[in-house]
Amino acid sequence: MAPPFMFLERTRETKLGQKASLPWRALKIPASNLIPAKMPANFNGTWEMEKNDNFEGYMKALDIDFATRKIAVHLSQTKEIEQNGDSFKTKTLSTFRNYNVDFTVGVEFEEHTKGLDNRNVKTLVTWEGDKLVCVQKGEKNNRGWKQWIEGDKLYLELTCEDQLCLQVFKKK
Repeated sequence: MAPPFMFLERTRETKLGQKASLPWRALKIPASNLIPAKMPANFNGTWEMEKNDNFEGYMKALDIDFATRKIAVHLSQTKEIEQNGDSFKTKTLSTFRNYNVDFTVGVEFEEHTKGLDNRNVKTLVTWEGDKLVCVQKGEKNNRGWKQWIEGDKLYLELTCEDQLCLQVFKKK
């Protein structure tokens, strides 16, 4: 990897006391002198569900059958998240169904939503500040999620078509 560098403008004083620009030049700056970029949020941990608003509406938009919706809406979920920089291993656990998905931020992947609505989608997760933002392209429009942390709470907005579900989890 090439050492970091920055460009500085060079000037010189003319005979009349004015400054004249000289060509730019690159200066090598030791990495130890650079300020590191702010690390994104730390999602590591086990999170227990406290709130689940409009989950049934979200499931209807995914065409999940009536019986499954009636069971799922009463379940409490636990999320286990293992984060290593931009690599994530996530588990969503309940007494009815579990769902695992592993991803790297900024790398699109094929996701089979087995245990949810059993579809194949192209998934891309990116950072927007300290929020993870996911776009899932497939049969359904406006499908994806946003996830962020405030204090000891994990917020998850799930979207599909015109439905928005807000889930809130507390760190265990």
